[in-house]
Order: sequence, then structure tokens, then C-alpha cells
Amino acid sequence: MPMYQPSKRDMVVGYEGGGDGQILDLDTAVKDGVLGGVDCGGIVGTGVVGEKLDLRKMIQELELCEVPSVFICPISLEPMQDPVTLCTGQTYERNNILKWFNMGHFTCPTTMQELWDDSITPNTTLYRLIYTWFSQKYLLMKKRSEDVQGRASELVETLKKVKGQARVHALKELHQVVSVHATARKSVIDGGGVSVLSSLLGPFTSHAVGSEVIGILVSLTLDSESKKNLMQPAKISLMVDILNEGSIETKINCTRLIETLIEEKDFRSEIISSHSLLVGLMRLVKDKRHSNGICPGLSLLRTVCFYKEVKILLVSIGAVSQLVELLSGMDHDCLELALCVLDSLSSIPEGRVALKECVNTIPIMVRLLMRISESCTQYALSILWSVCKLAPEECSSIAVDAGLAAKLLLVIQSGCNPILKQQSAELLKLCSLNYSDTIFISKCKLTRTIQ
Repeated sequence: MPMYQPSKRDMVVGYEGGGDGQILDLDTAVKDGVLGGVDCGGIVGTGVVGEKLDLRKMIQELELCEVPSVFICPISLEPMQDPVTLCTGQTYERNNILKWFNMGHFTCPTTMQELWDDSITPNTTLYRLIYTWFSQKYLLMKKRSEDVQGRASELVETLKKVKGQARVHALKELHQVVSVHATARKSVIDGGGVSVLSSLLGPFTSHAVGSEVIGILVSLTLDSESKKNLMQPAKISLMVDILNEGSIETKINCTRLIETLIEEKDFRSEIISSHSLLVGLMRLVKDKRHSNGICPGLSLLRTVCFYKEVKILLVSIGAVSQLVELLSGMDHDCLELALCVLDSLSSIPEGRVALKECVNTIPIMVRLLMRISESCTQYALSILWSVCKLAPEECSSIAVDAGLAAKLLLVIQSGCNPILKQQSAELLKLCSLNYSDTIFISKCKLTRTIQ
């Protein structure tokens, strides 16, 4: 059975090994759309302007998903750069067919016919066709790239002059351009656009302008100086306000931009010690209508929990019980982030008390042991240890009744991290202090875990 069989619509007029034997007219083939040719401002035929383009470079930079199948080598399934034809009429990339021969095969890979002639003939017609097709695509891509770069630079200059609705329109267009084109992003950065955009953020900035500016900035690679400029309290305050009132896309952009700024070494924790910021993040995490905001919100919560004052504030707004109740409906990635946040909150006395007072903390943590991933098991185990150590008699009894003992035995007997095994052994010992040996052993039955 042949490995590769081009369809009739992929046949090229006059192509060796396919077509109806007519003489190949290259311009006609491209213009008539036989190869999906494109109008490139009058560039047809060879598609070469100035110096000769490198076919290998064009193939690599274009990274096209759809290439005419007659250009594809049946062996590698990659576009051919040096097509050669066998006596059977089938065409392959030269290096690929030579490797096939070097492996001791003397057949045609596609038809599996034995070769009566081992010579290979360069398929210059197909090469010209491949080169023309990729040249057109490549030159069109370059032209569009130059146009996009120029437009991005124009918009940055426009933003220096206009105000009001004209500024919003310019920002919307720039936002759209940079979100799609890497060359536009580079043009904005190289042309000092980050400074211009940053200057538009302040205490009197409208949310319409702020939302677009933040959407653009989050697409750019910011240097240390740009981040310091954006860390001004008035700019952070505006981001927090927009986080609480913007669309879901804007909220996610605010979250990601703030997280990028926090990663800067000179970041001051008092800038984010904001009740409004934490309330906005919790709203984002609890918004079931827009689940795409849950992970970004949790990711920023995990980052801000590095600071003790933020942890205390987060506990004070009731985040512990809210996060515990949300755990059951989260996907695995979000679940791991949420457990990380709860584990971080369990490191302060206020957090441990809040976890203990939440009636579902222990049953849910027990259920998550050995359930999702080793990281989730580690966080759940750490939270259980913090809670049970706070009130050993009360919490240990609840945990064992929820099946903790059997789960801990599973952890100890598994091939997981030795530190986890040690923590499990210590927690098991803590829980066993409130039971007689006979009763505790009965609590360790694995059937309890299965139930």
C-alpha cells in the first residue's frame, strides 16, 4: 500500500509523475490557483526581487500549516528543497531517498516497486514551482511585517498628540496589532512606546484608556526600568480599580501585569497590601461564568502570599473558607494553585485558625491525598499537619474518621518523596495518640480509603 498518494486537485500540470502530460506553464499554474498562489503586489513567476532568497530559510520562517501535497516528500512529510525523481516517476527529497538506499532498500518507498534503474534525476520543474510558491508567501509575509511595523510606529506617535476618543481608537488599533504580530511588539519597544503608554496611566486616566494600555503592556517584554515606572502607587491603584470593574479580558490582563511587576526585585510589598486588590482577585477566582480567569487570579494570589501582611489581610476577608469551598469544582491546574495559597496561609496563626474553623477543610484535604499529584498531596498534607497540630484531639479525631490513617499508610508505602513519607509518619503518630491500639488499627483499614 503506497505511503503517499496525491489527490487529483494536488496534481500540477506537466509535473513529472502526475498530471496530464501538458507542458508546465509556471505563471499560469500560480495565477490559476493550482498551488494556492497569492497576489503579492505583482510578484509572480520566480517571485524573486533583488538577491536570491534561500529556500531553506523561507520554509523555516514561514512555518506554514498548509503546503500543496506535491511539494511534500513522502518519506519525511516535509517540504522538499532538492526534489529528485526515480525511474518509477515518484519524487523525493534527495537526502531522504539516499538514506533509504543506504539502509539497503532498492525499492520505491511509495509504490514498493523494485527499481530497474538506480539513478536519480533532479526535478528542476518541481523545484522551480516550490521555490516560486514559497517566495511569494515569504515576500508577502515580509511586506505585511514591514507594514505592521510602520503602522505600530505611527500609532505610538499618534498617541503623543491625540486625546479623548481619538486616543481610545488609536489604543484599540495598537492593542489589536501587537496582540497578533511579534514585529509590531518589537517596533513599539524599540520606538520608546512603553514609556509613552506608561505615561497614559495615572489617577485621572479613564478606564477605557487604562484597559487598552494594560492590554498592550501585558503583551510586551518589559525591561527593569519600565517595570519601575509602572510600580508607582497611582498606576498600581488604577490597575486595581480596573481589575475590579473591567471585562474578564481586562481583569486577566491586570492580573498578569501586576504579577509581572511583583517579580521585579525592587518591588515594595506595601504597594499591593490593598484590600481592594485582594477582593478583586477573590471575585475573579469565584467567577464561575468566566472560568478562564480562575488560574490567573490564583496565580497572582500565590505570588502575593509571599508577603506576611498580605496573608493576614487575605485571611481577614474570608479567603480561606471561600477557597476551601471552591476546591471541589476546580480543574487540576487551578486546584494545585489554590492548595498552594491555602498552604501559604496555614503558615500564619490567623490562617491556621481559619482553616480549623472551616468544617470542610479536613475532609477535603484527606480526600485529596494521593488523588491528583504529588504536589497536591504535599500541600494537603502540610495543611492537615498545621490544623491537627493546632487542636490535636479535636482535629485528629475528625481526620481519622474521614479516612486519614489509611491514606497516610498509602503515602508511606508509595514511591513518593521521602520527605512526604516522613511527614505522613509524623502525622500518623500524632493522630494515633487519641486512640487505643486496637481501635486505631481498625481505622487504618484500606477499605475505608476506597469508600
